[in-house]
Amino acid sequence: MPLRVVVDAESGVPPWRQVHDQIVRAITTGSLARDARLPPIRQLSRDLGLASGTIARVYRELESAGWVTTARARGTVVTGPADRPDPGALLRDAAAEYARHSRELGVAPDEAVDAVRVALASLDAPSR
Repeated sequence: MPLRVVVDAESGVPPWRQVHDQIVRAITTGSLARDARLPPIRQLSRDLGLASGTIARVYRELESAGWVTTARARGTVVTGPADRPDPGALLRDAAAEYARHSRELGVAPDEAVDAVRVALASLDAPSR
């Protein structure tokens, strides 16, 4: 499955962090399998409309954390994690990120929880 990354310029999260987090999420959920090749830096930067230095930073951060390795002949490939993280831990991390974002927006806790309920219900709704 090809890598799908979307950068939201309005999110308030730096673009490099958005790309980094989406790649880590793809690895931890199995969307990007071990030994999967990431696009070359120039290609991904062109596809996303970001500077190549931004994508190079993402790849450096991923490599230093052990998620990927870069070799001249093979490019950048997924190396980790060896064991899948606990889904509960991933959910707690996502919830913490959502809570921070909700707080930054000045949203009341009940309104933030309601937004999650609506989002979950929309996932369960039949497609039209």
